[in-house]
This record gives sequence, C-alpha cells and structure tokens, in this order.
Amino acid sequence: MALDAELGKKMLQLVTSRYDDRHWRKKIEKTLSLPQSGVADPMQQQLFMYLKIGLKAYKSRRADPDAWIIGGYATKEVIDRAKFQPQLVGPDVKKEDVAFLGTDPGDDVTEGWWDEMLVQWFDVPEEEKPAEDDEAGKTTEAESAATTEGQSSSA
Repeated sequence: MALDAELGKKMLQLVTSRYDDRHWRKKIEKTLSLPQSGVADPMQQQLFMYLKIGLKAYKSRRADPDAWIIGGYATKEVIDRAKFQPQLVGPDVKKEDVAFLGTDPGDDVTEGWWDEMLVQWFDVPEEEKPAEDDEAGKTTEAESAATTEGQSSSA
C-alpha cells in the first residue's frame, strides 16, 4: 500500500524543507533512493521523480550506489525551480500543486513518523491462500525431496 495523499505531502515537505538539517540528510537520501511506486498520488509521484532526478549527483558509469546533492544552494535551486516553473515537473502541474514545497511539515514529523512512513511505503497486503494449496505444496516438496534423495544414492 503506497503513501496516501496526506502522507505523500508530508514526505515531500520533509524532503524540501529539512535538507539543511544535518540530522535529516541521511533520511532524505534514503527516501530519495526508494522507488516511486510508494507514492500513490500521480501528481506527488511526478514531484517525487522530479526531486529524485534533480537532486541526483553526477555518478560515473560504474555500479556505484546512488548519491544525492542534499543541502546547500543546489538543493534550494532544484526546489525553487519546481515552485516557480511547475511545468518542469510535469505538463499538468500548476503552481497550487507545488505551493507546499519548502514548508516544514510540523512537529509531528519525527524519526518515529519517518519509520512509519517507510513501513507504509513498502506495505503490501498479503493475499490469503486457501488451506488446500498449502497441503498440496507440502506434498510436492516431500515428493521432490524423495526424488532428490533417490538420485543422489544412485550416483
């Protein structure tokens, strides 16, 4: 289950307002390294991808992990560009859609909130399997184990 519109907005506010706080930098980098499928709202997903691409530091072609330009003038420029030229984020994005960027999400956004947000990002509801399938799977596993034992003893 991806972030709903309210959680997505708070996450984007966190990324765009607390980037100069050294305490939040690693958490913001971790958030930017997540897949965009964790954001449910299409407009917020466009904003997330804009920030993810805009704040990605230059990397060589080697298989280095992603790096981010979090903090300082470059980060502020990427955020301001989105606020003042929303069409850079996406063709349907309006100034009202990006007006909340750069505003602090509030005191309720703490490390605990961030951990809960990560859980929501990756939370996938489990599908219930009928009990019959479990028994059939156990029988198949037992048969394959017997077959493997039979092959190894004949070798």
